[in-house]
Amino acid sequence: MRYHGSCHCGQIAFEVEGEIGEVIQCNCSICSRRGSLLWFVPRDRLHLSTAEDAMSTYTFNTHRIQHKFCPTCGCAPLAFGNMPDGSAMAAINVRCLPEVDPAGLKIRDYDGKNAYPL
Repeated sequence: MRYHGSCHCGQIAFEVEGEIGEVIQCNCSICSRRGSLLWFVPRDRLHLSTAEDAMSTYTFNTHRIQHKFCPTCGCAPLAFGNMPDGSAMAAINVRCLPEVDPAGLKIRDYDGKNAYPL
């Protein structure tokens, strides 16, 4: 399946391929404030329609995850990082995929607030 995603104003746009098996609802300080529901995919399944340098980046804690957000509308549709095995991944906020109804997804809670830093 191919999904089209974007920030609120459309300045950040992308396509991502794959099947959404489940999403992660993390309670860390940034995810809980944003209300993110994250779908992790290999980085090569994400195809940006927007140049990466057009996005703003925020990092915190260990600075291993690059949280991307729109400098115009502030929406945070995705993040980049590495999986534990070192492979490149993208974390897609499924709330930024208009054709996806979050109510129909399997949601797994993750205790990022108390987890050992990644």
